[in-house]
Amino acid sequence: MPKTEDTRVPRIAVDAMGGDFGPGVVVPGAVNAAREGISIVLVGDEEKVRAELAKLDTKGLDIEIVHCTQVVEMDDKPADALRRKKDSSIQVACRLVKEGKANGVVSAGNSGATVACGMFVLGRIPGVQRPALAGILPTEKNPVVLIDVGANVDSKPQHLLQFGLMAEVLARHVLGIEDPSVGILSIGEEEGKGNAAVREAFDLLKRSQLRFIGNVEGRDIFTGEVDIVVCDGFVGNVALKLSEGLARSLSRILKDELKSSWLSMLGTLLSFGAFKRFKKIVDYAEYGGAPLLGLRDIVIVAHGKSNELAVTNCIRMAATSVRNNAYGHLAEGVAAHKGLAAKPDRDAA
Repeated sequence: MPKTEDTRVPRIAVDAMGGDFGPGVVVPGAVNAAREGISIVLVGDEEKVRAELAKLDTKGLDIEIVHCTQVVEMDDKPADALRRKKDSSIQVACRLVKEGKANGVVSAGNSGATVACGMFVLGRIPGVQRPALAGILPTEKNPVVLIDVGANVDSKPQHLLQFGLMAEVLARHVLGIEDPSVGILSIGEEEGKGNAAVREAFDLLKRSQLRFIGNVEGRDIFTGEVDIVVCDGFVGNVALKLSEGLARSLSRILKDELKSSWLSMLGTLLSFGAFKRFKKIVDYAEYGGAPLLGLRDIVIVAHGKSNELAVTNCIRMAATSVRNNAYGHLAEGVAAHKGLAAKPDRDAA
C-alpha cells in the first residue's frame, strides 16, 4: 500500500527556458513558489537565470541552478528534441528527477517535447499503457478534469479506462475532491451512443470501481455536474482549444459592449467586483498546467503563454502531488483494474 503522505520538502525541477516568455516569467514564478517552502531547481542558461534572480529578493530561499546549453524551441519536433538536444533544459530537468535529485518537473516549453522526455526519460508506471494529459478547466461550480487533452490522438477503450482511473487520483489527492464522478464524452447521454471505442470504454468504466455516471455531452463539461470527463486526446485537445478561444472571444465581446455607451461604462464601474471575480474564475493561470499522468514521476505541462501566477500554481500542483503521494495512489489504482485493461497495446512506446 502506498503511503498517504510524503513528509519530504518537495523539490521541483523547473524548465527555466520554457514558454513564450522564458526566464523573465518562469524565474519570478518559481521564486514565488520557493517563498512557500518549496525547494526549486532552475534548469537553464545559468547567466540568464542569475540575471533574473538578481532582480528579486531570494534571501533564505532554497533555489539551485543547474546549467544547460540547449533549449527546445516551440517549433522543434519532439523526436528531434530527444535525439539532438540532450542538454536541453527540459531533458536535463527530467534526468534530475530520474536520478533522484528532484521530485517533479514543471515546463511551459514545447509540450510535445515535454511529453516525449517524460515518457522516454522517466518511463511509465507499470501497467499504464498510455500516459495522458489532464486539463483542469473552470466550471459553474468546481474545476473539471478533462482527460486526455493531447498526449494521444488515437485511444483504445482500455486507454480511456486508464485515463479515468488516473484522473480520479488527481481529482481526489491533488484537487481535494472527496468522491469524484466520472463521465465519458459522447454525442448523447444515452447508453449506446458514440463510436465503437466510446461504447466499449463505457462498459469498462461501468465495471470499474469509479463513480461512473455514464455519457456526458460537450455542453455538460462546464456545468460542474461531473468532476472528470474522459475522451481521447484528439477530441480533448479540440475541446480545450475551443474553450480557450471561446473564453477569450467572449471576454473581448463583453469588454467592447461595456465600453459602448456611458450607461454601460457606469454599469461596469458598479459591477467591477463581479467582473474581477469572473476574470479570476476563467483565467487558466489559476489552475496552473496539465499534469502528465501515468509516468513514474511528476511532470506538469504548463501553457506556453504562462504568466508568473501560472508558473507558481504549476509548481504548487507538483508539490501537492509529492506531498500527497498521488502517484503511489495512481499505481495502486491502475494495478487494481489491470484485469479490465488487459488487452496488450502494441502501439505503446
